[in-house]
Amino acid sequence: MAKSPETEHPIKAYGYAARDTSGVLSPLTFSRRATGDKDVRFKVLYCGICHSDLHFAKNEWGMTTYPITPGHEIVGVVTEVGSEVEKFKIGDKVGVGCLVGSCKSCESCSSDLENYCDKQIYTYGGLPYHDGTLTYGGYSDHMVADEHFVLRWPENLPLDSGAPLLCAGITTYSPLRYYGLDKPGMKVGVVGLGGLGHVAIKMAKAFGAEVTVFSTSPAKKEEALEGLKADHFIVSKDTEQMQAAASSLDGIIDTVSANHPIAPLLSVLKPHGKLILVGVPEKPLEIAAFSLIMGRKVVAGSAIGGLKETQEMLDFAAEHGVTADIELISIDYVNTAMDRMLKSDVRYRFVIDVANSLEAP
Repeated sequence: MAKSPETEHPIKAYGYAARDTSGVLSPLTFSRRATGDKDVRFKVLYCGICHSDLHFAKNEWGMTTYPITPGHEIVGVVTEVGSEVEKFKIGDKVGVGCLVGSCKSCESCSSDLENYCDKQIYTYGGLPYHDGTLTYGGYSDHMVADEHFVLRWPENLPLDSGAPLLCAGITTYSPLRYYGLDKPGMKVGVVGLGGLGHVAIKMAKAFGAEVTVFSTSPAKKEEALEGLKADHFIVSKDTEQMQAAASSLDGIIDTVSANHPIAPLLSVLKPHGKLILVGVPEKPLEIAAFSLIMGRKVVAGSAIGGLKETQEMLDFAAEHGVTADIELISIDYVNTAMDRMLKSDVRYRFVIDVANSLEAP
């Protein structure tokens, strides 16, 4: 008979969890493993809310095991380290993103691309940990993780508004770097002005790019140009505006997860331009072959980043003052926050003030 979440490990933990496909989160007492030789244990201070948290809580991707405690944008302070830990000490500020494990031996892992390991272990839900038990995320009082998957938090990077960078930051930084859009003067488009999109704008600007924002909502023009300092704004439904921008961009980061047409975006790319998907629409894309062939254009994808690159991203963000625009909430507000996020009623990310609002029974 399987052990309950409360008893499978020796260290008591407390957090918020969904127990069924309603996705409603409520208090849960569970347990975490004892600190292993290479483990870092830390008190959770802040945890961002990502749209994927809602997908997992409701089992919309068909891979959830309940109960599930979400949260993979986690920042905290180290309280204990294992005997073989080399990179961290008690009192250090640290972060944990989307991964807490991988095989460490495949070609991807050997190339610092743990995010593409076939045996990657998510910070919560989905695949079990190496010992067969479920992983629980950052909507909780503390975490324990192998030091390889723990990130050093830069001294001058805010803990609260920096937390979403552990997902939104690396999700946008990595494709900008990998696809060569990280050089001053590059002309970069960002599709969608939300949790991912606003960070993509900031990252691209920090690299020195000229940034064009695409949105279906004309009302977002002021916040794009004045608030986020984008250089241009195009209403993607406006045919004249799209035609005026034809063949003008080196690359586009598409952050939108709603179904939307791709052909108009391809027309805005220069020859050799790249359209990089980081959003996940439900329906398959429809792409005419000629729209790629005539201009040697590329449609590509990108998923988070490896641990080495994620650390580089945090250091880059600290150096250039890149943070997320957040609304700080208490953990008992989390269900309301999920509802508001579903309606895009947040500018632009919710972050839970875990340490000051989560009290164990």
